[in-house]
Amino acid sequence: MNFEKKPGFEFIKRVFDFVVSLVFLVVFSIFYIIVAIIVAVSDGKGKPFFVQERVGKDGKTFKLYKFRTMCVDAEAKKAELMKFNEADGPAFKMKDDPRITKVGKVLRKTNIDELPQMLNILKGDMSFVGPRPPLPKEVAQYSETDKLRLLVKPGLTCYWQASRNRNDISFEEWMHLDRQYIQDRSVGVDLKLIFKTIGVIIKHRDGR
Repeated sequence: MNFEKKPGFEFIKRVFDFVVSLVFLVVFSIFYIIVAIIVAVSDGKGKPFFVQERVGKDGKTFKLYKFRTMCVDAEAKKAELMKFNEADGPAFKMKDDPRITKVGKVLRKTNIDELPQMLNILKGDMSFVGPRPPLPKEVAQYSETDKLRLLVKPGLTCYWQASRNRNDISFEEWMHLDRQYIQDRSVGVDLKLIFKTIGVIIKHRDGR
């Protein structure tokens, strides 16, 4: 695969990310406040936002922001749930994770929990399109080939997230799709993935 740098594309991508994320944050600021209040009062515990260290481009770490969808001691409870892990590879996935709150289930189904990452995009930690940012402990288990996905800035969506059958995709296939994006990346590919992801979210929300 060809992983050459594309400076012209990266410049356009950064301008797009900055402008769109800034406009989004300003326009939907009241919505963010409402969701934050709902999360905070839903269980009366903890903060409305979940901040977690993730690995970005070239292996640099940053703080990723999300609306909190789990109980406040979710990380402490993860170890005892590892035996129920349904994902292969270093990732963790559990269909009926008991740590997820009632409000959290709604936020996840509608992808609203991911909206605070607009701030990550504005800051330049992330982009709208790119491989999802992994946890440091996941990267520690990566092969040298897997680490190639860290050559570009992570994003909200990519080939894997835009796939309707993404839950059936293995870890190796996921890594391959991310590497494929690095080779294919262009303005046209990014726009196509953004619109395709919106369609997948709408269909998933409607239960189709």
